[in-house]
Amino acid sequence: MKSLKESLKAYRHIIEILLTLFVIALALFAITFSNVSTETYEVERFSIATETIRSPITIEDQQATERQQREAVQSVEDRYVTLGDITTEQLAMVEEFFNAIEVVNQPVLVEETEEEPTSTGDETAPETEDEEVYRSLSMTEKLQQMNELISSDLSTILSEEELTRLIDMDAGERSSSYTLLTTTLNELFNEGITREDLVEQKQELASRFQYASLPNDIRDALETLGRSILVENSFFSIERTMDAERQALNNVEPQMIRAGEVIVREGQTITNDIYSKLELVGLLNSDRNVYPIVGLGLFVILLTGLLGYSYFTYMRKTRRQLKQWIAILIIVLLSLVVMKFSSFFYTDNNHIYLLMPIAGSAMLLKLLFRERIAIIHAIFFAIVATIIFNGEIPGALNLEAGIYLLLSQLSGLVLLKQIEGKVTLIRAMVLTLTVNVLVVTSFILMAYESYQWINLLQYSGYGVAAAVIAGIVTIGTLPFFESILGILSDAKLLTLANPNHPLLKKILTEAPGTYHHSVMVANLSEAACEAIGANGLFARVASYFHDIGKTDHPHYFIENQMGIQNPHDFLAPEQSATIILSHPLDGSRILKEHHLPKEIIDIAEQHHGTSLVKYFYYKAKETKDDVRPDQFRYPGPKPKTKESAVISICDSVEAAVRSMDDPSKKRIDALIDNIIQDRLQDHQLDDSMLTFKELSKVRDTISETLNGIYHSRIKYPTGKEEDKDVN
Repeated sequence: MKSLKESLKAYRHIIEILLTLFVIALALFAITFSNVSTETYEVERFSIATETIRSPITIEDQQATERQQREAVQSVEDRYVTLGDITTEQLAMVEEFFNAIEVVNQPVLVEETEEEPTSTGDETAPETEDEEVYRSLSMTEKLQQMNELISSDLSTILSEEELTRLIDMDAGERSSSYTLLTTTLNELFNEGITREDLVEQKQELASRFQYASLPNDIRDALETLGRSILVENSFFSIERTMDAERQALNNVEPQMIRAGEVIVREGQTITNDIYSKLELVGLLNSDRNVYPIVGLGLFVILLTGLLGYSYFTYMRKTRRQLKQWIAILIIVLLSLVVMKFSSFFYTDNNHIYLLMPIAGSAMLLKLLFRERIAIIHAIFFAIVATIIFNGEIPGALNLEAGIYLLLSQLSGLVLLKQIEGKVTLIRAMVLTLTVNVLVVTSFILMAYESYQWINLLQYSGYGVAAAVIAGIVTIGTLPFFESILGILSDAKLLTLANPNHPLLKKILTEAPGTYHHSVMVANLSEAACEAIGANGLFARVASYFHDIGKTDHPHYFIENQMGIQNPHDFLAPEQSATIILSHPLDGSRILKEHHLPKEIIDIAEQHHGTSLVKYFYYKAKETKDDVRPDQFRYPGPKPKTKESAVISICDSVEAAVRSMDDPSKKRIDALIDNIIQDRLQDHQLDDSMLTFKELSKVRDTISETLNGIYHSRIKYPTGKEEDKDVN
């Protein structure tokens, strides 16, 4: 049964990842806590506020809204409907009255039975029989006929004197009176006359008649007539009134308390209204802070879960050491702390997040690890920024800050797809600078508020400064992670791959065959590792140094035996095996003396694992029966990573193919299969995390690469009896 120590060792990488995630989650929760929680106050009604208190949230003040609605409804006046039929009927009475006056003033035909009036003075000649005689009616007759023609209402309203005066008007007075009366009545009726307005409108009629250019007795008679005709024609409408009230309610905007709005200022008395607002926004109830905390906890779990998924996926492809998780913690925690510190200076008029050099964190993660890890963290930082830069208004998210920081980081990663040295960082910094300025400009142009040119220059300057600082931070801190923490970055690998490196020159001059073999292994390993998603650049560089131990005894290795007799012909198999088996440890010693990274030293130690040197083992067995296999096995350890396992396979395959007389595709494929099967049966790949699917990809990639090198050649005729290979 495994001991606890062995169990912990087996799950060491998982424990390291979980600890890293726990620290990140704890730090994230602590840093963003003040952005989602609110401070509560203990205040009493009618006390004096000791500080200015602002609303932490945006919420509707329903009491104020209802009060506004009540006032709006109360301000709605009653709605009336004016009936045009009544106006028409009443004005028709005026028409009827004046038509009657016209009729009674017409001369009438004298009947034959009527007695001829006695003539006085000179008598005229008598009229003929056929000639009609007309006469005017007497006033008594006119009054009698008038009462018969007009309605009883009008006849009872006017006195005999008033009626007589109106009948006795000449044509001009009659026309003026008719126009005055109908015009005045029409205007008053059109305004709508309610029961309450009737007396007032009659007074208005009298005031209008006062200045008419008519005799006083006619004006008085017309006023009496008009007052009798003027009646109520506008009546209360409950439907229209209710519609008006509903419209008034709809026009009332919800009374909102905005986040950041001052509820009470320092020294101000806390009235009932202010106290209600404090209670409404939750500043008097500490229990309400529980929900934001729970929400923040869930949010932190989601974000760390995003990182955790990336870490565990990444771990399955290549194991990481504790120092690398420490590096991730340093970068993440410092980024969060810098963002939090900057948020203290953030205001609506000072968008300090534009000055954040967060692109430096993304570029560092790309240089130290992988692009995928950098992209995941870029998304992580952008989401966190939406909370940190929310002005400590619970529930608010600063999407502008999140979008800006995300695009800034992604732009910094674009030109780092292929690392070419420090110049690449400068190019990435220039691209980040450009993107920052473009994003800032787009935000300003899309904003509803009007900005001055000075704002554009200020915020663009922030973007330029952020990119420059990000580049400086990346260049300045990269050596710290590479040297102090000993992290092997792509930039450092490129430096080690320089042919002028002292150890590479040592291999080239002291063991040229080994140097050529290492270059071939590097080509095979890089291609195979990239096929399975492992670090191809690291495999290439590690392959350059994996056989550095052969420089101690270069001529004892066949690739360096050019023009000399094999020294092993003069040694016992045990002695030869001792020399061959020592080169991994010799290489480890040399690499340590020159302070190469531990990862490359591990490759030198592990590239043969604990495999058996079969040639000398079977040679020894020819002369001795008690030969033990462990005397002819490499000291190990076995390959611990995918890169180490791939290099181990490529090292054996390249050496074996080199020794073949006719390396055809069929023979090469069979050789690769045999070597892989031998490694599996000997349990050399048990600790490497390679899957069978990945081994199949490794096999196919090595086969394609080797067959491209050892392709069949065409023989051209030379004019002689025999042909020569011109290739």
